[in-house]
Amino acid sequence: MTSVERNRRFSAGIWMFGQFVDRFATDGYGPEVPMPDAIRRAASVNGLEAVDLNFPFWGPGASVASVRSALDETGLRAQAITPAIYSREYSKGSFTNPDPGTRQRALDLIAEATEVGLELGVDYMKIWPGQDGFDYPFQADPKRLWDLSVEGMREVAGPHPGLPFAIEYKPKEPRTHMLFSSAARTLLAIEDIGLENVGVLIDFGHSMYGAESPASSVELCLSRGKLIDVDLNDNFRSWDDDMTVGSVHIVETLEFLFSLNRAGWAKPWKLDQFPFREDPAAAARASIVMLSRLLDIADSIEPKQLAELQENQDALGAQGFVFDVLFSQFSRDRRQG
Repeated sequence: MTSVERNRRFSAGIWMFGQFVDRFATDGYGPEVPMPDAIRRAASVNGLEAVDLNFPFWGPGASVASVRSALDETGLRAQAITPAIYSREYSKGSFTNPDPGTRQRALDLIAEATEVGLELGVDYMKIWPGQDGFDYPFQADPKRLWDLSVEGMREVAGPHPGLPFAIEYKPKEPRTHMLFSSAARTLLAIEDIGLENVGVLIDFGHSMYGAESPASSVELCLSRGKLIDVDLNDNFRSWDDDMTVGSVHIVETLEFLFSLNRAGWAKPWKLDQFPFREDPAAAARASIVMLSRLLDIADSIEPKQLAELQENQDALGAQGFVFDVLFSQFSRDRRQG
């Protein structure tokens, strides 16, 4: 298959184009950006076709009608909805909150977000229960947390068998130990949930941060038919830095893309970044350029030759083979540029 036939579709989390806040700049990096304006910012990036939207929609005047209007105006579509079950209200958990009333509010929020997602025609619902877990030994009963999470996912996904629900896992932050912390644990939870429409979203940075091999996690989820989507970014492994694609780990990003390419991945490559000090549109463009180059390289890898090296577990041979392809492609790009 030629690179022209390969997937060169891109999307982004809308949070990339909003206001960024951390525990030092609590007043934010830049002004507040209502979600409809963030959608317009995203539309300035050539190649983006869709956005993943937080819910509730943020900013003054943001409503379902105004978001739909901005999508129609820009030609972007809603790829996913991510309910904000990780905010201060759920600081002790969403599915796992010790207060039944708070747990119910989290379930109600996801149900409301799902109705909005259906109205906007999303591909899937993304569930990131970032506050579900624990911080100290003996703080909570691990079995109780597991059971509550399994029950919660059944309750939100069960009524919508035709709509995929993707669990995004992460090892920690904001909790020191998150419940859905790895690809394997999330797949075990999905087995217990027992619903065909529940799967996994692999965030490349979360996988790196969790000391996984992102490509191996892709293969694990693909082998079970449970990979719903991927988010792309980079970090230094010590934190979820959400940097531009390929800015640190080019080879592991290439391996990640190669595994997905080999599986015939046809969904948009979704950017998940927090450009605190960079122009968001420029950061998105930089990632798209890098992704396009790495996808060209992934296309040019001869699968049979690589397979022979991998069959013998020839580490240096495989590294040399990949580096030859990688550097020859970059040299070609430089000459053409």
